[in-house]
Amino acid sequence: MAKSQETWNKKEMEKKRLKKRQDKEQKKEERKANAKDGTTFEEMLAYVDENGNLSSTPPTGIKRPSTIRAEDIQIGVPKRIDIVQDTLRKGTVTFFNDSKGYGFIKDAETQESIFVHMNGLIDPIKDNNKVTFEVEMGHKGPNAVKVKLAAS
Repeated sequence: MAKSQETWNKKEMEKKRLKKRQDKEQKKEERKANAKDGTTFEEMLAYVDENGNLSSTPPTGIKRPSTIRAEDIQIGVPKRIDIVQDTLRKGTVTFFNDSKGYGFIKDAETQESIFVHMNGLIDPIKDNNKVTFEVEMGHKGPNAVKVKLAAS
């Protein structure tokens, strides 16, 4: 005689699945029976007015622009306008390590500490030197490049 393909575990799993389905159907029927009569979807909606207050009535006077001109509609991405800034900045060397080849410059205007590497130097610098430099964005933030000693 051949052995049945259904094992005890398969039968138990099927029983659990059927029980879950029956429980779900039973809960659905209970919700329908206990539902408040007369409550419709429209009655459950809430509206928000222009001041952010909740209301049960839909807004009436929606303010819209009177006319829209075709010339005002911009299709596509607007051209980027480059802002020309004074790229030459002034600052003071707060720290520079010759053996490691890097340091920091404190910008005179923004008081921001900017990283400087020896590859970005034009003149050799030391601590507390007044310098002029340009800023470029590096991988980890702003870097000072074209660093020169400031004329005293």
